[in-house]
Amino acid sequence: MELAVQYGKDTVTIQLPDHCVLGVISPNKVEIADERETVYNALSNPIKSQSFFEFITDPQDILFIVNDATRPTPTAKVFEILYDDIKDLNFKIMIATGTHRPPTEDELSFIFGKYLEEFRDKIIIHDSKQDEELVYLDTTVRGTEVYINRLAYDAEKIVIISSIEPHYFAGYTGGRKSFLPGVAAYNTIEQNHKHALEPEAKTLALSGNPVHEDMEDATKKLLDKDIFNINLVLDNDHNIYAAIAGELNASFYSAVEKANDVFCVKIPEKADIVVTVAPYPMDIDLYQSQKALDNGKLALRNGGILLLVSKCRTGVGHDNFVKLMASSDTPQGTLDHIEQEYRIGYHKAAKLAEIALWAEMWAVTDLDDGVLKSVFMTPFHDLQSALNEALTRKGPDAKVLFILNGSITVPYVVGMAGC
Repeated sequence: MELAVQYGKDTVTIQLPDHCVLGVISPNKVEIADERETVYNALSNPIKSQSFFEFITDPQDILFIVNDATRPTPTAKVFEILYDDIKDLNFKIMIATGTHRPPTEDELSFIFGKYLEEFRDKIIIHDSKQDEELVYLDTTVRGTEVYINRLAYDAEKIVIISSIEPHYFAGYTGGRKSFLPGVAAYNTIEQNHKHALEPEAKTLALSGNPVHEDMEDATKKLLDKDIFNINLVLDNDHNIYAAIAGELNASFYSAVEKANDVFCVKIPEKADIVVTVAPYPMDIDLYQSQKALDNGKLALRNGGILLLVSKCRTGVGHDNFVKLMASSDTPQGTLDHIEQEYRIGYHKAAKLAEIALWAEMWAVTDLDDGVLKSVFMTPFHDLQSALNEALTRKGPDAKVLFILNGSITVPYVVGMAGC
């Protein structure tokens, strides 16, 4: 079998015996209608809200909150649909970076497309560590002290543009995540993300998920504000499959149902070797690429090899998790350290260490070999060599599963909870 696998913006071609291939999966194929009509219908017929066009009538100011470049959200496409209705309004656009770094110029072009220069003076990049830009709202039931960007707090009306995909500890992206972590304070995010260490914090889980419930509790402090939420569900080619708009939480839950149509993918059995790909733009760094590992583990047999393919274009990202793991001799040592102290990023270390307790993690990236070894991953410089070695290790009858968009594909054997 010959197969093309995405690596950055390019592809690499590999070959392996047909009998070894358990499957090649991506998000499910779904029927795509006219994208403009899909979005326009959502704006005109929202859930528990007036229409978008009524919502923007006579506002003093509007704040759009949009995703950064770590999400595939087609923000520019949505602005193209909204443009004629908003071009004469007084509005600003905040990029919900959470604790991520500011977007590069290329990433700004990805987010805003042809509107970048026209909108440039309206764009604000959230900085979670700028205390003077943050305002305290309240404390959640779980004790998270909620500070958010003052512009979001002061805005007369807020419009959220986000996409819904599985998330490895929040259950799903989108909706409430635009506020926490999107425009929240660093310490607020750290307090919320500590709950990612709890076993109930996992992909597809909402009910009983402490991270999600804490995020939702935080947004309740803002529900007296005028908020219009635009949720997009994309197919594997980033086309708009569904759009659901309206009240923050009701529209989010409705969009989740559509997301499952796309991202929950059935497999016949678990594999000995799982190749999980973090495609562009999810390959921005190791911090983001870890999501492909967390989904890939769901398809892997105990003692198997989990092989990450990700360019990691800008390095490791938040390096707290790398520093922690590098200071530990074993995966269990990492977990023991986290029991004593939590910092932002340690949830990444925990998820990686948990996998390393029962499986081997290998990786094809542009990262330095030493960095990968420090996080208990075996480095390879090309995918074919890694596959050859894996098949040698696991034997000629080993089964390989390829997940071509591991960042958002949730593989499941019939009977698995969630899908």
